[in-house]
Amino acid sequence: MTPEDFAALLTPEGHALLDSLRDYDPAQELAVATRLRREHPAALVSAALGQARLRQRAVAKFGAQDAHRMYFTPGGGEMATRATVAAYRAERLAALGVRSLADLCCGIGGDALALARLGIRVLAVDRDPLTVAVARANAAALGLADLIEVREADVTEVDTAGYDAVFIDPARRGGRGRVFDPESYSPPLSWAIATARSAKIAAIKIAPGIPHEAVPAEACAEWISDQGDVKEAVLWFGTDPGEIRATLLPGPRALATADPLPDPEAGPVGRYLYEPDGAVIRAHLVAEVAEQLGGRLIDPTIAYITADELRETPYATSYEITDVLPFGLKKLKALLRERGVGILTVKKRGSAIEPEELRKKVKPQGPNSATVFLTRVAGAPSMLIGSPTDRP
Repeated sequence: MTPEDFAALLTPEGHALLDSLRDYDPAQELAVATRLRREHPAALVSAALGQARLRQRAVAKFGAQDAHRMYFTPGGGEMATRATVAAYRAERLAALGVRSLADLCCGIGGDALALARLGIRVLAVDRDPLTVAVARANAAALGLADLIEVREADVTEVDTAGYDAVFIDPARRGGRGRVFDPESYSPPLSWAIATARSAKIAAIKIAPGIPHEAVPAEACAEWISDQGDVKEAVLWFGTDPGEIRATLLPGPRALATADPLPDPEAGPVGRYLYEPDGAVIRAHLVAEVAEQLGGRLIDPTIAYITADELRETPYATSYEITDVLPFGLKKLKALLRERGVGILTVKKRGSAIEPEELRKKVKPQGPNSATVFLTRVAGAPSMLIGSPTDRP
């Protein structure tokens, strides 16, 4: 889609066409396109169908009400911050007293929208002409254009001195897919850190797999999960230096420390198994959760906690374990058949076998359900069978 194609979507004809496609079935696209091209230019129909598909995909990230009013690029929708995460970050910035912010590498404007909804004035900057046009259209579509200035520019040349805070979201995708080296981000992480250090308050969005040794000493490193899925990590400057934080949404619930505990000891599998949230694992705060639970690891290299009594925690999912067995498909298949297990949840950590591969081989049948953990216990490949505990 070119900027000219996108501009056509913003005309009254384009708006009407998009409205008519809100609930269209992509499986019927050929028939829909043929019908619409009798009344509209082919280029406009093609752009509208593409945008309608992107809006449908974006519902999961932005919610139906916003997604069907917003505009997207194929890559921009994938890379944009989930609305719940953007809202959480905006609330944290507002609580820090931020009233104006420079959003560098703004993409389609997801973070800018969340900030403006809290009354924060935003300068949103991106160098791609189509992305800038989309971000500007989104600000207008959600009634936030008075608070969001969208500028096409190289972020490395933007003066941010007049703003209370800076938010930087470097591109982490290249022509060959995801970029894992922080210095291959666009712009590089080193530039983002230098820029953050010069601001009163700053936040840099980074990949959750960043090595802890790459975190500057004066930054607060935060890993964020939403509904149990790790979404991103953020380096904060100007607040809580040296802190490590795992934040779980909804909530938010935050586990934080500037002095992490040493790794907990390993021991025998008890009655209960706890699976820490992914943000807790990424933040290396499993020891903190284990201490809260009075638990231990099942293996020095595996992030599963075990304990002999059940304790409530928002930072891990608990399971009652009925069987601890050496790994063996034949033995597992016989046990599941004996117990009439047809609904099998497979989890793995430290095991090479894939869950779907296991299901095909054991062929669970029956009315009952169970969870099997493929993992290591004291270094040995093992199977733990159990079920989630009832929450109080």
